[in-house]
Amino acid sequence: MSNYNNYANIGGKFIVSAILIAVLAFIAFDSYFTVSAGTSAIKLRFGKVVGAYEEGLHLKIPFVDRIEKFSVRIKKDVVKTEAFSKDLQTVKVGLAINHRIQPDTVVSIYRNLGIDYVNTVLAPMAEEWIKAIVAKYSAESLISNRVEVAKELDSVLKEKMANKQVIISDIAIVDFDFSPQFLKAVEEKQIAEQEAKRATNLVEKVKKEADQQVLKAQAEAESLRLQRQAVTPDLIKLRQVEAQLKAIEKWNGVLPHYMAGDNMPFITIK
Repeated sequence: MSNYNNYANIGGKFIVSAILIAVLAFIAFDSYFTVSAGTSAIKLRFGKVVGAYEEGLHLKIPFVDRIEKFSVRIKKDVVKTEAFSKDLQTVKVGLAINHRIQPDTVVSIYRNLGIDYVNTVLAPMAEEWIKAIVAKYSAESLISNRVEVAKELDSVLKEKMANKQVIISDIAIVDFDFSPQFLKAVEEKQIAEQEAKRATNLVEKVKKEADQQVLKAQAEAESLRLQRQAVTPDLIKLRQVEAQLKAIEKWNGVLPHYMAGDNMPFITIK
């Protein structure tokens, strides 16, 4: 019986020792924390912020201190929402937002915005301003002014989030969709405008050709009129003299011979 008690005592001591070692190991393991590159952390003690830490190894009180970590790298989040244009067309907008926070602002961010500030602040604000800015444009003008809409959103969100210590690097519209009925109507309008433009060009071409023909006819008529005015009796005599002089230049000095019975007059040279 005594042997059994001895074994029992030894076994109990072993279990207690093992538990004690495990607890001590856990305490030792829980007495420090690491902050990786691109991350900042805050230490909470009974819910109160007691410090902010950057990358490296740091100590904490086991079972008392709690650590919250923030990424300070540039992060991309996509906000999707529906808005109404000025002419009440439904527009689906997807906005990609690149943002980050500074290491020295993590305590303020935690207190004022919380760890999940993207969903609690950034996304709602982006949705609000998407709707406000899209409502300023007609659906058709949104298609041609997509870049201007993105620039306006970029400017507004940068200013609003800077006031909350969140830095917006840049934004981009990744989704800009309209209803199938509206897109079909726009396509039909574009086709009609192209056909109307071709018809207008054809009319202009025909009109231009007609104007050219009129000008050509007027020029020809004016030329004939001037020629008629230029033909005078003196001009006719001058042309006759010129013809006779050319004939004399070509004459070889031999008079023409005529056979008897020829019924032709003598040529008289004056």
